[in-house]
Amino acid sequence: MRILLLLALSALAQAGDAPRVIFSKSFPGSVPAYLAITIAPDGSATYNESEDPDNDERIHLDSATVKQAFELADRLDHFKHPLESGLKIANMGMKTLRWEQGGETSESKFNYSLNEDAKALADLFERVGESTRMLLDLRRVLKHDRLGVNDAVLRIMAAWNDRRLLAEDDFLPLLDQVAKNEVYIHMARERAARIADAIRASH
Repeated sequence: MRILLLLALSALAQAGDAPRVIFSKSFPGSVPAYLAITIAPDGSATYNESEDPDNDERIHLDSATVKQAFELADRLDHFKHPLESGLKIANMGMKTLRWEQGGETSESKFNYSLNEDAKALADLFERVGESTRMLLDLRRVLKHDRLGVNDAVLRIMAAWNDRRLLAEDDFLPLLDQVAKNEVYIHMARERAARIADAIRASH
């Protein structure tokens, strides 16, 4: 029993030391006006449009996306240096990239950056946000707006075709639900099945 307890405590300690890459964006007047996304090395991620952790939406990212996020964070030296371009351009939303590991934290804020790695990482997080909002929208219409299902599936298909869809596996149960249920129109069922098949074939 004592050995099991020690192993459990060791696992918790190691989990607490695991790094996290965090992105937040504040852009009053846009939709959403605020968002925060956290990615962990095991692919677990959270999406939140508030600063209340109780509102976290949990998703799971594939290993290639996680690898890209952490490699970009490494190349940016965990955001220990300024990323703001200093150019006088329109407000594009104040973005913050933050690194957390154990007791170590570092972050950099920017409206617009000339650093290609910073732009690539911000775009990756934007894709996570777009995908999560589409996932949440599909969940909503399945419960409350049967006629909106086809439009939601169309948006997911467009994102897949543009290679902007992330957390793809999280969509599969919902897409299968659409594809197999005749309460939804034929076009929605057919499109949902095609996307689900494409996601599975990509693995």
